[in-house]
Amino acid sequence: MIYQYNFPTTIRFGGGAVKELSAYLHQNNLKQPLIVTDPVVVQLPFFTEILNDLKKSNISVEIFHDTHKNPVKSDVYKGADAWDNTKRDCIIGIGGGVALDVARAIVLRVHHREDLFKYDDLIGGDVYVTNDVPHFIAIPTTSGTGSEVGRSAIIADDKTHQKKILFSPKLMAKIVFADPMLTMDLPAFVTAATGMDALTHNMEAFLAKNPHPICEGIALEGISLIKDAIVKATLKPDLESRSKMMMASMMGAIAFQKGLGVVHSLAHPLSSLLDTHHGLANAVNIPYGMEFNIAGFEDKFRRIARALELKDENGASVVNYLFELNSRINIPHKLSAIGVKPEHIETLADLAIADFAHPNNPKPVNREDFKQLYLKAL
Repeated sequence: MIYQYNFPTTIRFGGGAVKELSAYLHQNNLKQPLIVTDPVVVQLPFFTEILNDLKKSNISVEIFHDTHKNPVKSDVYKGADAWDNTKRDCIIGIGGGVALDVARAIVLRVHHREDLFKYDDLIGGDVYVTNDVPHFIAIPTTSGTGSEVGRSAIIADDKTHQKKILFSPKLMAKIVFADPMLTMDLPAFVTAATGMDALTHNMEAFLAKNPHPICEGIALEGISLIKDAIVKATLKPDLESRSKMMMASMMGAIAFQKGLGVVHSLAHPLSSLLDTHHGLANAVNIPYGMEFNIAGFEDKFRRIARALELKDENGASVVNYLFELNSRINIPHKLSAIGVKPEHIETLADLAIADFAHPNNPKPVNREDFKQLYLKAL
């Protein structure tokens, strides 16, 4: 069955939901979409099926997929050029976090042509997002970032590698087609890494210092769904496990409107400096970041342990669970296993302390804390 949820935007959820795309476009008099995806998705069979469905419905498609593994400003500018040169009338983002972030940033760029980073939310740039934006449709193909239900895009500077946040309620997709069937053929590694990204979103959102009981309730349910599904979705996927992971991914993205924390500030520099997959960076760092946060927040960790149905309801049990979970889904425990070397630590610490996520961590984190966390995880 396909369900409709109207929070935080219209979501069509269930196996086969993407088949509704052509009808939706016709209903909204949209006939010339720019599809933004990535170099991997564009080669997959389900993508070809989507294109064929659109062409049968006399939809004229232009595809942009020239993106980096971790998106940068130049990706967005090239995508905006594709919009300009082909006279499109809407934007469809199809893919994981990279494709959806680039798509959303192009949505902004179309009618906001000053330097992209003028609109950086961290410097108050959201106030400059004043013009209309194209009709935007999001179709996720992984269960990790939950970008499909977000209002922001994270884009890095090509030279400094520092990540910027482009944010506005205008950047919310008009509709999401959340079809877990599109994730069925994901490799085990991608399923594991993106799934741990979703878990990190839910855990960090629950712990973030800003009070927000609505987001905290969503985060706890997201944690529970991932606990039930991530191992099966990775090792022996079926529609139920993939559906739970896709829902939990969206829940994490909704919940982290409350904020993120130390784990994301540890992970972002790995992606910027070493081009590490974002989900993998979170997965390796989350046990260490969670351990850092336990003292003073024992009650919150007790509630996380309950959501995970752990025998011992405490922070140490949560950390042990995270290490064991990484082992079960073949995620390494150490940064050295994913290419981090001792000579990287100082630069990583500099980037981490400059990152936007840790100010919402439940306890303050300084540069020396980041250095020691990297060394412990090395």
